[in-house]
Amino acid sequence: MTDLDKLAEVFASGSSEIVGTYRLFIQPNGVLREFRTVWHGFLFTDSEFEYYLLTYRLDNIRDGASVHECDAHFMLEPGANPRVTELLMLLHQSAHTVDGIGKLRSKELFLGIMHQVLVGCRLRESESSPSKMVIQQAIAYINGHYMNSLTLDELAELHGMSPKSFSYFFHKYTGVRPIDYVIQYRMERASELLLTGNYSIRDVAFSVGYDNPLYFSRVFKKKFGVSPSAYTSQ
Repeated sequence: MTDLDKLAEVFASGSSEIVGTYRLFIQPNGVLREFRTVWHGFLFTDSEFEYYLLTYRLDNIRDGASVHECDAHFMLEPGANPRVTELLMLLHQSAHTVDGIGKLRSKELFLGIMHQVLVGCRLRESESSPSKMVIQQAIAYINGHYMNSLTLDELAELHGMSPKSFSYFFHKYTGVRPIDYVIQYRMERASELLLTGNYSIRDVAFSVGYDNPLYFSRVFKKKFGVSPSAYTSQ
């Protein structure tokens, strides 16, 4: 059985370079002959007769030995994920770029594919449904990035789920919807800033993820019953 954490560590800490991206069609009862590669690779099944083959060069060297996690055949079962198919199509389209920006984009897509696949495998290992640990990871991410623009789609994709499933399981384990949790956490941080520092309403709003101070004030008043300025004076 493949160790997902070790495999993730290979791509997170090492240097990899995409060698080739191929889109293959194999007809019923057909055989793909004389196709050889000396590189590491992943074969993705997109449909019954359509496949994507990604080959890459891995430069991870530890104590003079190659990274053995990728030196053997293994199967990953992340489940159906439309996002993986989308990323594979984008990578295939950009695979032949030769400039530095294009190569960087291809590597970004490749790592995005691997992240989606490994997260999907992790979720399937937890009895085909997200465990409480996954939702705790989502909470930790929100707590560390609340000042950024966060959407339901982005949070769901980050944790390998559809927006509907992510919202359902987040509510199941926390009692609130994801975006409601984001708002609550932002308001708590804003109240701390207003009480402990001599900051303007605009600065506090910006610090907790709101570009519009008026909108921030409305959300704050809805949460605490008073405006930010009144909250400070109290």
